[in-house]
Amino acid sequence: MNGFPDVRLRRYRQTQRVRDVLRMPAPAPNRFIWPIFVIDGDGTKSAIDAMPGQSRLTVDLLAAAIEPLVVRGIGGVLLFGVVEAGKDEIGSCAHRDDGIVQRAVREIRSQFPDLLILTDVCLCGYTTHGHCGVLNTSGAVDNDVTLAALARMAVSHARAGADGVAPSAMMDGQVQAIRRELDNGQFINTLIMSYSTKFASALYGPFREAAKSAPGSGTRASYQAPYDDRRQAIRESMLDVDEGADILMVKPALYYLDILYQIRQKTELPLAAYQVSGEYAMAIAAARAGYGDQNALARESLVALCRAGADLIITYWANQYATIFPETSAS
Repeated sequence: MNGFPDVRLRRYRQTQRVRDVLRMPAPAPNRFIWPIFVIDGDGTKSAIDAMPGQSRLTVDLLAAAIEPLVVRGIGGVLLFGVVEAGKDEIGSCAHRDDGIVQRAVREIRSQFPDLLILTDVCLCGYTTHGHCGVLNTSGAVDNDVTLAALARMAVSHARAGADGVAPSAMMDGQVQAIRRELDNGQFINTLIMSYSTKFASALYGPFREAAKSAPGSGTRASYQAPYDDRRQAIRESMLDVDEGADILMVKPALYYLDILYQIRQKTELPLAAYQVSGEYAMAIAAARAGYGDQNALARESLVALCRAGADLIITYWANQYATIFPETSAS
C-alpha cells in the first residue's frame, strides 16, 4: 500500500468535520503582538492612509485602543514613537525620560499592568537624516558610536517600565551593547527581542510613511541584510544568540519563510516573525480589487508563519483578530 488506489488523501478532506479534526490549530491571540504608532499631542487619532485599519495615536487614546485586545487575550504591543519636533543629527530625543515612547509605556503600564510591552529601539524616527544611526563626517552610519545611543535609548525604555526592548537598527554588536547597559542599570530582567535578521526590503514603504522615518538620502542597504544572501541572513541571527538576545526575529515574514524555518532548526530561542506594512497593505489592496477575501488572505498568511516556526507574530492584523479567526475568538 504505497500509493493510489490504496492511499487516497482525499479521505482526510471529504467533510468539514474530518478537516477540523486534522487541521493545525489556529494561532491563539496570545501569540500576536500589535505594533502601535504613538504621536505627541492630545485626543488625536490620525488614520494611516497606506495602512487601512491602523492609526497614529496620542498617549491619552492608547488605553481605549488596546483594551478590547487585552480582553481578547492579545500577547502584547510593540511601540514606535513618531515625532515631529526635536529631531537632530544624533537622535538625542530618543532617550529622554519624557519622550513619546517613554510616556506611552508608563500610561499603558498604569492601565494594563499585566500586558507585555515591547519598544522599538532605533534612531531613524528621531534623526533629521532618517537613518538608523549616527552619521560620521563622510555621511555613513557610524556603527560603534550608534551602539552607545541605542543602549541609552533601551535603558530609558526599561526605566519607563517596558518588559522588553527590540533593537531594529541592524548595527553590529547592538544586542551586546544593550544587554551590557541594561544589566549595568539593574534591568537584568528586561528582555531583548532583537530584529536579528532584518532585510533591506521593498516592503517597508507604508511603515515609513506611518512613522515618518524614511531616510533623507541614500538607502539602508549598508546595514540591513541583503535579501539574496541566505547564509549571511542566518549568521545575523546566530550572532545575536551569542550576544545575549532573548528572542530572535525575521523581518519581513512571508517572503522569508525559508529563513524563518532554517533559523527555527538552529536555535531553541523564541522566534518572532514581523509581518510588515507592505505585506499587510498588499492583502488589503488585493481584497479591495476583488482578488480575494481579506480575512481569508490574512488568515492563510498568519497560519503560514506559524507553520514555518514562528512562536510570536508581530502584525497589523492583531487588532482585527476576532474577524480573522472568529471560531477561536468565540471559544
